[in-house]
Amino acid sequence: MTGIGFIGIGLMGHGMARNLIEKGHALTILANRSRERVDDLIARGATEAKTPRELAAATEIVLTCVPTSEDVEGIVYGDNGMLAGAREGFIHIDTSTANPVSTLKIAADYHARGLRFADAPLARTPKEAQEGRLNVMVGASQELFDEILPILKCFAENVFRVGDLGAGHKIKLINNFMAMSHASVVAEAVATARATGVDPKALYDLVSAGGANSAMFQMIMPYVLEGDASRLQFAIANARKDLSYFIAMANAAKTVGLVGPAVLQTLTLAYGLGHGHKLVPHLTDVLTQLDGRTQG
Repeated sequence: MTGIGFIGIGLMGHGMARNLIEKGHALTILANRSRERVDDLIARGATEAKTPRELAAATEIVLTCVPTSEDVEGIVYGDNGMLAGAREGFIHIDTSTANPVSTLKIAADYHARGLRFADAPLARTPKEAQEGRLNVMVGASQELFDEILPILKCFAENVFRVGDLGAGHKIKLINNFMAMSHASVVAEAVATARATGVDPKALYDLVSAGGANSAMFQMIMPYVLEGDASRLQFAIANARKDLSYFIAMANAAKTVGLVGPAVLQTLTLAYGLGHGHKLVPHLTDVLTQLDGRTQG
C-alpha cells in the first residue's frame, strides 16, 4: 500500500487519517496541537515526522487539512517545507478550504519541479470523517484524479471530479457561501422568533414540514431546542474565513453580489465580539444577545 503523509490532525483530519490506517496504508503524520489525536494515531501504527520536509521526503503522497491558505503555504515553502523535501512523483492533495489564487500559485511551483498537486476540499462533518463518509470535490486532471481516487475513497463516500486544478477550492467556496448564508438566515429567524414571542419549537415544526426546510436548518435547530451543537461542528472563525475567500474570488470575477457581504458582516460581528471559537449554531445566541435579549 502507498506510503502517505498527513498534516492537520484536527477534528476532520483525525478521522481521515484513522481511516487511511485502517485501510492498510503506512501513515506518517506531523505533530499537532492536540497530542491526544496524534498519540491515538501513533498507537494505531502511524509514524510521527518533525517537519513538513521530513514528512514529504518519507512519503509518496501527502494530504493537508489545515484552516487557511497561509497555513498551507507555511507547510509548502521554506527550508523545512514540503517543496524542499519532495521527491520525483510526489503528490500533494490539499483538502483544506483554501483561496484558489494561492492554490494555483502552489501548484505552479510544484509543477516547475516536476511534482504534482490536487485540490480536494471536503464536505460533511467530523462525524462522517470518522465514519469514512465524507464528500470530496477534486480539482485535477483526469489522469491525476484516477491515480488518487483510491486514496480518497478510504475516507469518502462520494468523490466528485469537478474540473481541473483549482476547481475544487472554487466550488467549495461557493458551497460554503450557500451553507453559511442559510445558517445566518436561520440564526436571524430564531433571534426574531425570540424577540416577537414565537415559540422556536413551533417554528421548527412548521419549517420542517415546508419548503423552507433544509439540512442546515436541521443541523442548527437541535442547538436551539436542546442545546446540542454537535450536528454542525464548524467554528464561526472558519466560516468567516471561507466567506472572505468567497468574496475575494467573486470580486476577482467581477460578479454582482449582495448576499455575500451581508453574511460576512454577520460572521465578522460575531467574531469581533469574541465568539470566533464557538460553533456556527451559536450565531442564534449572538444575534439574540445583540437584540438585547437572553436565550429562551
